[in-house]
Amino acid sequence: MQVNVFKIAQTSPDDLTGLDQLIQTQRLDPATIVAILGKTEGNGCVNDFTRGFAIQTLKTYLRSQIGADLTNQIVYVMSGGTEGVLSPHLTVFTRQPSLPGAIAQQGLVLGISRTRDFQPEEIGTLAMVDAVAAGVGEAIAQAQLVPQEVHFVQIKCPLLASSQMQDYDTQRLKTTDTYKSMGYSRGAAALGVAVALGEVSRQVLTEADICHNYSLYSSVASASAGIELHNCEILVLGNAAHSTSPFAIGHSVMQHALDTAAVMGAIQAASDLTNSRDNSVKPNIVNILAKAEADPSGTILHCRHTMLDDSDVNHTRMARAVVGAVVASVVQDPMVYVSGGSEHQGPAGGGPIAAIARRHR
Repeated sequence: MQVNVFKIAQTSPDDLTGLDQLIQTQRLDPATIVAILGKTEGNGCVNDFTRGFAIQTLKTYLRSQIGADLTNQIVYVMSGGTEGVLSPHLTVFTRQPSLPGAIAQQGLVLGISRTRDFQPEEIGTLAMVDAVAAGVGEAIAQAQLVPQEVHFVQIKCPLLASSQMQDYDTQRLKTTDTYKSMGYSRGAAALGVAVALGEVSRQVLTEADICHNYSLYSSVASASAGIELHNCEILVLGNAAHSTSPFAIGHSVMQHALDTAAVMGAIQAASDLTNSRDNSVKPNIVNILAKAEADPSGTILHCRHTMLDDSDVNHTRMARAVVGAVVASVVQDPMVYVSGGSEHQGPAGGGPIAAIARRHR
């Protein structure tokens, strides 16, 4: 398997100038695209329609290039919110069979899958956990990985909108708060990853654990909720010996929003596989993928924070700004993928972080 990664700057959610240039110059074959991650400049909350706008623009363009069937097979994950120094961009993943004679070595591979659509009463429940766990298992098998080789699992999951609750028995819903539904959806999706990878035992997991027992989490899950879909779209990234990709991925877990050691740990883990062990050689980092959360305890490094008490700016927006600045300061690149809300994604107040590096030629 040969996987390639392209990071493309955007001036707006519908700006595909950079993607089109790569395609027109034949540096990127659109027929090989399997997943696209994006950071869009909306608010990242329930009413962030920049995510759907970006996906609609991508699909319209790609249909003209590769047709509807291939376009609809691509996994689209748009994460809203580019607070602070975060810069809007796309990360495009392509996959194709290895070329004849290509040398296989430990490197980046990927798998994708989709769950079925969820009913409103299933969002944030064990039914969602089970469906996501099955989907992650399918993506892992597609990538020919084993669980310990998985370094990041990105999921786009649904939320509850007020329109879905009209003429509906709200007693059957996990919550009637549309914003809280994002957290429940992310939490259930993340626990699905944890179950699939053996990080959490399904036998001991209960409905009450979801978004309450934060001692249960995945160290590689990243879930982002949005109004633009009703199912979960899943991207699994890992390293395997059958890769002929020039890229590799490494991960760590941030214990808190200012954990620069974890950022460096993820970079080092990726660099160890891309011939960057020599300290004199700067790691060729393509992108950093990270989760961000305002610590639910209300403290960080034993000091009080006020992110949870601000009624003007949502705490997920503040957390993205903080972690985005921390990560960007380490790699000196504001085009990093930081997603807010880390329920069951790393320890409370922290979150998984992964680095994708390219081999030095």
